[in-house]
Parts: sequence; C-alpha cells; structure tokens
Amino acid sequence: MKKITIYTTPVCPYCIRTKELLKAEGLEYTEVDVVENPEVRDEMIKKTGHMTVPIIMFDDELVGGYGDLARLHTEDKLVEMLQLKI
Repeated sequence: MKKITIYTTPVCPYCIRTKELLKAEGLEYTEVDVVENPEVRDEMIKKTGHMTVPIIMFDDELVGGYGDLARLHTEDKLVEMLQLKI
C-alpha cells in the first residue's frame, strides 16, 4: 500500500476533515505540520506548486487537497488508488 503523507497546519479546517476521513477509513498517515517545519513548507511548495494546505501525497504522487481526497472517497477509488503500486 502506498504511504500517505499530509502537509497541514493546526487550525486548518480542511486539514482536520482530511484526517477525519482517513481515520474513518482506517488509513494510517504521516502528518507534517508546516507551521512547525517552515523548511518543509518551502520544500512542499517547490515540489507541488501549491501554497495551501492540506497537501495530500500518496508516496511521491500529489493527490491534491481535501476536495480531491473526498472525491476519490465518494467515487470509491480511494483504497484502490492506495493499493496501486507502479
């Protein structure tokens, strides 16, 4: 299964929703707080081109934000996408 990494801030409501959705599905993830790790924030922006959080990654693949994750979940593609390893 692919590794889930989410870049977050403590007060972001979409970050909270992202974590709740993943927990509800029983999926483990690594959370990176970009407020506490400004160097990681800069790396995230450089790597993805996105300046907002959450940023959701499956391994090194950019999934997007909460809306993208929720769409995958609604379309029943979330677990399938996590299991595909190329």
